[in-house]
Amino acid sequence: MTTTSAPTTAITHIAQLVTNDPSLGEGPLGLIQDAAVVIDGDRIAWVGPSSKAPATDNAVDAVGRAGLPGFVDSHSHLVFAGDRTEEFNARMSGRPYSAGGIRTTVAATRAAADDALHANVARYLAEGLRQGTTTQEIKSGYGLTVEDEARAVRIAAAHTDEVTFLGAHIVSPDYADDPAGYVELVTGPMLDACAPHARWVDVFCERGAFDGDQARAILTAGQAKGLVPRVHANQLGHGPGVQLAVELGAASADHCTHLTYADIDALAQSDTVATLLPGAEFSTRAKWPDARPLLDAGATVALSTDCNPGSSFTSSMPFCIALAVRDMGMTPDEAVWAATAGGARALRREDVGRIAPGARADLLLLDAPSHVHLAYRPGVPLVTDVWHKGVRL
Repeated sequence: MTTTSAPTTAITHIAQLVTNDPSLGEGPLGLIQDAAVVIDGDRIAWVGPSSKAPATDNAVDAVGRAGLPGFVDSHSHLVFAGDRTEEFNARMSGRPYSAGGIRTTVAATRAAADDALHANVARYLAEGLRQGTTTQEIKSGYGLTVEDEARAVRIAAAHTDEVTFLGAHIVSPDYADDPAGYVELVTGPMLDACAPHARWVDVFCERGAFDGDQARAILTAGQAKGLVPRVHANQLGHGPGVQLAVELGAASADHCTHLTYADIDALAQSDTVATLLPGAEFSTRAKWPDARPLLDAGATVALSTDCNPGSSFTSSMPFCIALAVRDMGMTPDEAVWAATAGGARALRREDVGRIAPGARADLLLLDAPSHVHLAYRPGVPLVTDVWHKGVRL
């Protein structure tokens, strides 16, 4: 019996390639001009100048397009049903609106069939993939019962390896008068049901959701089950979320809109990634996170969409890059790094977020000569080609 290996493919004449590997090219982005990438199966086999590209089975001419790693979206809430158009319209129109917010989505999600939830996740994953997102984290959090949260993580796990248990999104409406009882549910039967299907545990540590002591109990219970913490931290105001994330060795503290100097220093001295989610501020007209103090202090910064039906209904990483450059003090290079390598750091992944030998073959081409066009031409669908796990889509 004979065996055959997958055909190799060379992508040549890439005007400017972002590798995120300084050993391969210029600066922190490891930029290579007139570059080539060789794909072997689902891995990158070679990276360098087009003039030195080795022979391969197939060839793709990038004809002067820019290339960069697939985006790594490390924070999203895709297991849901319904939308909250009326809420958004009222907010943007300056009208009061008293519907239930997250509770509205919880009710719709609980009522939805499994097939409908699977289809919704697939729809938004495909939407993101067309815009260059090749790695996607997905949280639960719109079920808030043992059965519904377990269903959410199972559905998420059918679509991604990066599944987060977020039973502690808000206190369930069923426990409105007994938040302590809900924390016991989350840290007991709900965690037991969800942990086998998840990699991460998350909590919304915020006034009106879970305080520092409650968040600590939830995260440490998750750690005892083998899950790694992530924290919704300091979105709506100053609070203990960032410090708790650093103390517990969380992979990321997400939002980070309201930070003290002590918070910034703690992040800079730790391995916890500060994940900024500009879609949320755009959609709520809230204060923008300021990336500059974090970056200047040496903290690792990621960008993500926070795709959810209430406060950030976007799957577009290019859009978030443009917002970060325009309104959050980031340079185009910093924003592109944060949306690729930064997201990989937030997921503790070394195989994605970069284009280097051995990395997973996730990359995209832009209808532009430079990655800077992602911020320079906001709103323009520049992504022309996407390779995911070595397959051209």
